Parts: sequence; C-alpha cells; structure tokens
Amino acid sequence: MDTATMPPTNVMNGATSLLRTLIASDVRVCFANPGTSEMHFVEALDRVEGMRCVPCLFEGVVSGAADAYYRIAEKPAATLLHLGPGLGNALANLHNAKKARSGIVNVVGEHALEHIRYDAPLTADIEGIARPVSNWVRTSRDARALAADTAAAVEAAREYPGQVATLVLPANVAWETAEGTAMARAPSPPARVSKEAIAAGAAALKNGASTVLLLGGGAVRGRPLELAGRIAAKTGCRLMAEFALARAEGGAGRVGFAKIPYVVDAATAALAGARQMVLVGSRPPVSFFAYPDKPSLQAPHDCLMVPVARVDQDVTDALGALADALGAAATPPAGVCQRSKDKPPTGPITPEGIAAVVAALLPENAIVVDESVSTGRGFARAMTGAAPHDWMNIMGGSIGWGLPAAVGAAVAAPGRKVVVMESDGSAMYTISALWSLAREGLDATILLFSNRSYRILQGELTRMGGGRKGSASMNLLELDQPPLDWKSLATGHGLQFARAETLEDLARAFDRGLKSGGPNLVEVVLP
Repeated sequence: MDTATMPPTNVMNGATSLLRTLIASDVRVCFANPGTSEMHFVEALDRVEGMRCVPCLFEGVVSGAADAYYRIAEKPAATLLHLGPGLGNALANLHNAKKARSGIVNVVGEHALEHIRYDAPLTADIEGIARPVSNWVRTSRDARALAADTAAAVEAAREYPGQVATLVLPANVAWETAEGTAMARAPSPPARVSKEAIAAGAAALKNGASTVLLLGGGAVRGRPLELAGRIAAKTGCRLMAEFALARAEGGAGRVGFAKIPYVVDAATAALAGARQMVLVGSRPPVSFFAYPDKPSLQAPHDCLMVPVARVDQDVTDALGALADALGAAATPPAGVCQRSKDKPPTGPITPEGIAAVVAALLPENAIVVDESVSTGRGFARAMTGAAPHDWMNIMGGSIGWGLPAAVGAAVAAPGRKVVVMESDGSAMYTISALWSLAREGLDATILLFSNRSYRILQGELTRMGGGRKGSASMNLLELDQPPLDWKSLATGHGLQFARAETLEDLARAFDRGLKSGGPNLVEVVLP
C-alpha cells in the first residue's frame, strides 16, 4: 500500500487501535526510541489521550526502564523500538528483564510487509532476534486483527510473575484501516503448590537437620517474608535468599535474611554445614561463572534440595501452608530488623562507610537500585538498620541496567525517592539515561562509585588466572586513561552534581540530593 491509499486521519488506523487497546488494558506508560516505521504510532499520540511516552536516547535505556517499571508498578509498560537493530540494542536489558520475570510489552516496528522482499538496509529477522529474550512473540499482519494481537501481548506480559512479550508491527498494519479496540483479560492467579510439596517441605523443616530456607522471587517481600520469619522462629532454620533479587523489602520492621554471597568461596563458606535446603521461589544456588577447581553448585554436595514452590507459583499460599503445617502461623517472626540510631560516620571513603551513610540517611519507602557490583556487595548488613525500603538488583548480570532502572522506578513511583548505587564502568554503558532522568524531572539520586576501573573484572582475573596480572591485562580493565569527567557528564546531561572524597562529603551531598526533588549525581571517589 502506498500513501495514496492510506486512510484519512479521522478513520481509525492500526496504530490508533493498538494505542487504544494498550490504554484500555491499563498499559499507560511507553518508554520509546522510535524511527520511521513507527511514525504512525507517534502520530496517534496526538489523537489518543492516556499514554505517557518517555523518550530515551538509546534502546538499552528503553528496555532497562521498562524492566524496573514492572518491578515497582507490578504492571507492564510498553516499549517502542525501531526495527531489528533497535530491538538488538535493547537486548541486554531485555535479558535482565526476562531473568527478573518482568512483564513488558515490546512494540517493534517493521517494514511494510510488501517492502520486506526488497531487503532494504534495515531489514532483519525481528522475530529471530526477539525470541531469546521474549516469552511470547507475534508479528501482526492485519490491521483488523491488531487490537486482538495487542490484547494478547498484554495478557502474555501479565502472566504471573511476568513475561516479556514482543509484538512486531509492520508499517502498513499501522497505517491501514482498523476496526476497533480490544481489552486484555485480567491475569490468572498464580498456580498453587501441591499438598505433597508442602508436606515434604514441612517434614524437612522439622526433622532436626541443619536446614536453610532459601527464598527468591516474591517470597522476599510482604506477607511471604513475614511468614518465612515465623517459620524460622518456629523451626530454627537459617533464613537466606538468592544473591540477585528482582525486588526485596528490607529495613526496620521487616524480617531480615542473609543473601548468598556473589563470590563462590564466600558462598560455599556461608552454606557449609547445610544438610537440607527448602526452596521457596528459588532454585538451588549456582555460581555466576565456572572457575578452575571450584564447584558450580554452591551448596554442599550432599545437601538435600527440597523444592516447595517455583518462582511462578503462589509463594504466599505456599509459605502460609508451611506455617500452618508447622504450627508457626501465630509464632512471632524471627529476625525483625530494628531501626539504627547511628549517625553517619566520618573519615575516609570505604565500602563499609558508604553503607553506613546510606543506611543512616535513606528516607522511608525509598527505592534502591543496586548495580554497584563490587563496591556495594556487602551493603546488606548495614541496610538492616535503615528505614523500610525496597531494594532491586540486576538480575541477568548484563551491566548497564542501573541508570535505566532509575528512570523506570521513578516513573512507576513518583512519590518515592529513588537511590541508585552505580559503578563508573557500568554507568558508561547506558549513560544517556541521565538525559531521560533530567528531561522527565525524575526524583533520583545517583551515588556513582568512581574507582576508575572495572574493579569486578580485576577480581575475576585473579580468580580465573591465579593472580597473574600484567600491564596488558590491566590496561584492558582500567578506566583512568583518561579519567571520566563525571561533573561534565552529569551537568552536560542536565543533572545536579556533587563530588565526595570523604564520608562527610558524602553525607552532605547525599542529603542535599534527597532533598532536591530532582535528578542529581554524587561522584563517590574510591581509593
């Protein structure tokens, strides 16, 4: 179809039908980086009210923001991506989103169907690119069916605990005449666990063996976490959680738990002596990587795994049933965190000092986005004394998530403070997210840990290579030639900036940032 056969602007076209269906299905935020093939979607925004579009300068910011939006809002946002290359740029943070089980509706523009055969420069196998990072993929081929296809995408994204759905939108389907609007059906409740699984978990928890109750997914917040604390109080089991958590509740008034450490030696030491592991919303703990002469599975080789609930099952019901089976439903929960009254420490910058400053000043109900990777690895202990908060980790290990996640979290919760723990190397992957934060006036304070290196990779080099470090290898892992100018980067993108070389500097800058109500970046200079 050429432009002479496009419907008049007062007739509903496919793009309008898609947009109205998204809004009717309560998908009201779209993180966008459009191109020519998406211009009918863009034009429809002037005719259809109800969609907030957040422009992002790079597709990896689009996908990372949509991931974090779902984790906080607990409903999907849409993305708008340009053809195969635009989707390709979004892949790393879609990988993280899929690992986090976040619900996202990707709308990916495609050439008009009759144009694809000419193999224009941007022609690509969009479905092939999408499948590894999507749970659901469909190309819509008829404007009259686009509303139904859109509703199906939303339904797939909502499937508990969340899925990545990718809808490919050919340009002619966007401009051709459509017939109406659809509405996605309400999501089904999560599947309940079997009575047999509850009985097996209860038997393990009361047989007297050294037992870890390992939590993941939705089990680390709200009612499930409280129930886990009651079970721990009743049975004496150790309460632990996976290292990477999509969203966990912590701080004063919440049940505390230990996280399995990232480093394999520390993880195996933490789990030493465990004879049983009862899994609720979690899997047997596995190291991020294989290392010479180190185990991939972190629990002792003879530790019995007792799966009770998968992450896609009803963990609230599972822990409630476990508590009932153990007579723990009325037991006061163990390990409830108490608010620390410690004042922010002073002196030189250290990881422990940073954690103490953040814990002392963190506002109630804040959202912490953690991509600190190496600097913040041990922050959990100090944060037990902080005000109650939510904490989000990078889930898929693909760095460049933290700054985009700040965009998504702040859009999802405009009344809450967003605090970002970010490392300099990771930040540079998606630095343009700073512009989106400034453009939208989002309330986010970024603590940028400046160690002028890929510190985590320096540690990995030691673990992989037995400590051999030469000038060639270290040259690849250092970021000081030239050093990154964070003042210029922050202010150039429209953020307020401060530099902290002592813990006193950090406390002042962090406090100012929290009170500013807008986006700001604090460079925390590490030795």
